[in-house]
Amino acid sequence: MFQGPGGRFDEQVLSFSDPDGLQLELVSQAMDEEGKAWKDGPVPSAHAIRGFFGVTLSEANYDPSSSLLVNTLGFHRIDEQNGRFRFEVGLGGPGAVVDVLPRPDVPHGVVSVGTVHHVAWRTPTDEEQKSWRGKLVGAGLNVTPIIDRKYFHSIYFREPGGILFEVATDPPGFTVDEPAEHLGASLKLPAWLESSRREIEQVLPPVSVPGLARI
Repeated sequence: MFQGPGGRFDEQVLSFSDPDGLQLELVSQAMDEEGKAWKDGPVPSAHAIRGFFGVTLSEANYDPSSSLLVNTLGFHRIDEQNGRFRFEVGLGGPGAVVDVLPRPDVPHGVVSVGTVHHVAWRTPTDEEQKSWRGKLVGAGLNVTPIIDRKYFHSIYFREPGGILFEVATDPPGFTVDEPAEHLGASLKLPAWLESSRREIEQVLPPVSVPGLARI
C-alpha cells in the first residue's frame, strides 16, 4: 500500500511502509541529477534512486528540538507547510534536509521492528568530530565517548525530544576490508560476533544483487 504521489514544498512524495511497518518515502525533485543513479542497475537511471533525501523528526515539543538544530548544529529554517517545518544545513539539498513535525499526540517509539534506531550525521575528520563533541557537551548534552566502529568513529547523544543522534566520521571508510567493486558481496561482522557467524547467517534472509552471487 502507498499514498500519493502528492506535493510537498517543491517535491513530489510517494509514501509507503515496508513489511515491518517502517514509514518511508520516495521524494522527487526537479533538480535531481541522473548521474548519481546506479547506471547498471535493474531500474533505468532516469527512474532510479539517487540517494538519501532527508529525515522527518516527529516531536512532542517543537521549540527545544528546533533550537538545537539551529543554535548548536548549524541548521537554518527555510520553510513551513501544513505544520511541517523544514531545515537545511550547509548548502542544503538532498542529504542535508530535516523536517520537524510537531506530533504531541504520538507516543514515543520503542526499539523494535518498524522503528528507526537513530539518525546519523557525517563529519569529515576525527578532529572535527572531537570539536563537535566539545560543542555538544558545552550545550549541556550527554554525549558518549568516541566509539570505534571499524569503518568510522561515532559519538551519540539524544536531542531534547529523545531522538538518538550520531555524529560519524567519513574515514577510515568501507574499503578497509574489501575493495569498492565488491562492497556488499559478503557478510561483514565485527570481531566480537565472528564466533557467532554461522548462527547469524542461518537466520538472515538471502540477498540477491544484480551482477553478484547470491549471499
